[in-house]
Amino acid sequence: MKISAPLLLGFNGGYVDTAGFLALQGLFTAHVTGNFVTFGAAMVEGTSGAFAKLLALPVFCVTIVLARFVAVRLGASGPRTLKTLLTIKVLLLGVAAAFALAWGPFFDGGSWRAILTGMTLVCAMAIQNGAHRVHLPKAPPSTLMTGTTTQVMLDLADLLSGVASPQQRADIRGRLRRMVPNVVAFAAGCGVAALIFIGFGLRAFLLPPLVALATVIAIHFDADPEIA
Repeated sequence: MKISAPLLLGFNGGYVDTAGFLALQGLFTAHVTGNFVTFGAAMVEGTSGAFAKLLALPVFCVTIVLARFVAVRLGASGPRTLKTLLTIKVLLLGVAAAFALAWGPFFDGGSWRAILTGMTLVCAMAIQNGAHRVHLPKAPPSTLMTGTTTQVMLDLADLLSGVASPQQRADIRGRLRRMVPNVVAFAAGCGVAALIFIGFGLRAFLLPPLVALATVIAIHFDADPEIA
């Protein structure tokens, strides 16, 4: 299986979300709407990090708006703009890793150090989400697998039931070839992040900027013709 930019994005999406959740008292850094659930749990249980969970969504939204302004001002081709945005993401992930190593472990998710580290990760993943949606619109999402998994299961059901026509079956197989690897990459990112965090603690944050850099390199040397 070819290691493409969407697969690397999916791996990093799962990895960063899992590592952030483990290190920052249950903060989702990529799937930010999940923080509404953990915010409610923090309020009921009295655990730390409630403010960070509440702050994540507006930070995510503002970052996407600013990234969009940057992309519009660049006025460049799709691959060039995508590489620029993802390079900014590399830098943000590197800064977040430095913060985590310098200030962690974060026993209090509401401390300013934990919040700054978490929001830096949120900014990085907001850029990934926005850039993916604009410049890789035909690729499955890289940070949220609910919709993709639902479609995969529907397609499998249609194949197994025999209700699909030959043309529909061909379309379904093509869709599965695009979607299943992304789900696998995301799940692998989650699993690898958990294992590395267990073994090496906050040094787990050293991997995401390297994977992000590999994504930029992959786009540079093997530009996807579907990049918008």
